[in-house]
Amino acid sequence: MSFATVPDLILEPMIRNALMEDLGSYGDVTTRAVIPAETRYAARLNARADAVVSGMQVARMAFHLVDAGLEIEIHVGDGEACSAGQTLMTITGSAGSILSGERVALNFAGRLTGIATKTAGFVAQTKGTGARVTCTRKTTPGLRLVEKLAVLHGGGFNHRYSLSDAILIKDNHIAAAGGVRQVLEATRAHASHMMAVEIEVDTLAQLEEVLAVGGASVVLLDNMSNEMLVQAVEMIGGRMASEASGNVTLERIAGIAATGVDYISSGALTHSAATVDLGLDF
Repeated sequence: MSFATVPDLILEPMIRNALMEDLGSYGDVTTRAVIPAETRYAARLNARADAVVSGMQVARMAFHLVDAGLEIEIHVGDGEACSAGQTLMTITGSAGSILSGERVALNFAGRLTGIATKTAGFVAQTKGTGARVTCTRKTTPGLRLVEKLAVLHGGGFNHRYSLSDAILIKDNHIAAAGGVRQVLEATRAHASHMMAVEIEVDTLAQLEEVLAVGGASVVLLDNMSNEMLVQAVEMIGGRMASEASGNVTLERIAGIAATGVDYISSGALTHSAATVDLGLDF
C-alpha cells in the first residue's frame, strides 16, 4: 500500500533538532579527523529482521539536512514489508556526510519501523472483523507526529493528535464535574457542532446513563471483559460508535475484535514497541 507523505516542511524542525542534539556545537569531530573531505561512498541501510517499514521519509530528510548533495534511493517504502538482510535505502555521496547523519537516521527509522511492525501484528489479529486498531496519545514527547504516522504504516488508524482535536471525556473529567449527566449537558451547551464528542465508561450502568442522556457520538469502553463488551455493543445497538480500550494485548485483541466493537485503542502500539534492528553498511 502506498501512503501520502506529510510535507517535509512539517517534519523538518523535529529532524533538525535531533541532528543538532547529535552534532553538538562543533559537529562530527571524529569524521572530520579521520575521513578526507573528498572521500565518497555508497552506503546501504539494511534491515536485520523481518519487519514493516516506517521512517524512510524521515531518514532521507536526516541525510539531506546534513548534505543536500547526497543521492538517496529508497528501495522499500514506508508501509511495505521487508525481510532480514534486505536493503531499504542506498545513500551515495560524501562519506563524511553519511557518517554524520547515520545515527539520527537509524534512530528514527528503527523506532518507527518497530511501531509499524507491532501495529501490523495487532491488525492481523482483527482480520475478518470490522474493528479498527488505533493508537493513543501515549507517544514519545516531541515525536507524536512520526509515531502516529508509523501506526498508519502498520495498517492501524490514529486517535487524537492532541487535546484540541476532539472532546474526550475521561473518568477524571466525570469525577471532577460531578457525573455523566453533568459532563454531557455541559458539553452540549458549550461545544462547537464541528467537534466530535467521546465519553469513557467503565460500567454498564454508566453506559446506560450515557445512552439516556445523549450528546456523545463515541463511547470508550474502558477495561471491560469480553463478556461485558458484548453486552455493551448490544446495549448501544448502533446508536453510537464503540471503542474498547485498556489491557489490549496481542493475545487478547482477537477476542476483543470478535465482540463487535468498532475501534480498539492501544497505547502499547507506541509506548511499548521494540526498536527494529537496522544497520548502515559501507
